Amino acid sequence: MAINYNLAKVHELSDNDPEFVMQIITLFVTEVPQDMQQIDLGIKTKDHKLAYSYAHKIKPTLDLLGMTMAHQEILEVEAWTKREGKRKEIIDTFESIKDQVDKAVKEIKKDFEI
Repeated sequence: MAINYNLAKVHELSDNDPEFVMQIITLFVTEVPQDMQQIDLGIKTKDHKLAYSYAHKIKPTLDLLGMTMAHQEILEVEAWTKREGKRKEIIDTFESIKDQVDKAVKEIKKDFEI
């Protein structure tokens, strides 16, 4: 049973097509962790454009997978990049998103035997 993600929107979007669902979750477990590394790099190097581009890229995926808190927090990261904030302002928010993504990836891999 999914605790860290919710596939309701994916099922609705796909008309319960299991192949489509597998494509979405496979993309999530392969791409989002790499994208998170790029956001982390952007934050660490104060490359706000890099952090923004990857935050913007994963935003719809977090929403699609029902990760409401992570989705709200990625919006905070986007806002932080636009105002070119200081690193310490966003570290806790980023760590929270990373933790949620890590848990969801682990749970999806177990649930779908990926």
